[in-house]
Amino acid sequence: MTEQEMFYGASSDIFQKARELRENMTESERLLWNQLKQNQLLGLRFKPQHPIGHFIADFYCHQLKLVIEIDGEYHSSMEQKEYDNGRDYEMEELEIVVMRINSEIVLNDPKLVLKSIENKCNELLNGSTL
Repeated sequence: MTEQEMFYGASSDIFQKARELRENMTESERLLWNQLKQNQLLGLRFKPQHPIGHFIADFYCHQLKLVIEIDGEYHSSMEQKEYDNGRDYEMEELEIVVMRINSEIVLNDPKLVLKSIENKCNELLNGSTL
């Protein structure tokens, strides 16, 4: 696998911003990362704050082409929702599946979130995206 395939041509600026975001994860991102790191979920490798083109995904599993986005209060504005929809569309054009999860749910019911991610991963592993 080449870097082009995994990062979709991300610039050095995007890589630098991703490093900064990894060093300053939100509480909900840190909580989820503790459950995803070291291939804990179905043996899949997730990467935090992963550059994809001109975007940075909160979490990315290249094997499944799955992005997991943790959406806080900031994502509830109409302007941000429109941006997120456009971003999701661009990801889908790259055949990447985007899963959005509210940060409050991550904080309040992490087991439910992990089960939901596990279900999505199993769907993708089995070739179904229903």
